[in-house]
Amino acid sequence: MKRIGIIICGRYQTCGGGKCLRALRERVGGFARYAKDEPVELVGYAYCGGCPGGNVEYVPEEMKKNGAEVIHLATGLVVGYPPCPRIRAFKEFIETRYGLTVVVGTHPIPLKYLDVHKRLPFWKSSNMEALAGELMKEDPKIMESYN
Repeated sequence: MKRIGIIICGRYQTCGGGKCLRALRERVGGFARYAKDEPVELVGYAYCGGCPGGNVEYVPEEMKKNGAEVIHLATGLVVGYPPCPRIRAFKEFIETRYGLTVVVGTHPIPLKYLDVHKRLPFWKSSNMEALAGELMKEDPKIMESYN
């Protein structure tokens, strides 16, 4: 069984996680890496703590104590506006400090967001496709269903 934790953006701290949990069930977006027949258990769900991400220093430790092997940084950190400027630092810190694999992305990027973001200059300059490229390989029909 794969045990995972999810860290979401502070802007969405009241999010109930519906899209993330749906994507986990459907094994799409950041969860496409897990086979549909592979058991996956969510052992933690928290927000970053708001800018500059104070919870990122402590939440992964709790998740690891609960058995987390992988931390997913939620899709909202990628396509919220503006995207989180610290997402790369979060990934590097968690991997270095806690020895956990960090995946950028949970649910598929809603197509309506991706279409707008691709037209904005920061998208290319921030090289988001390199960071979250797996999310952009999703079938456009699936992405549209997450609008």
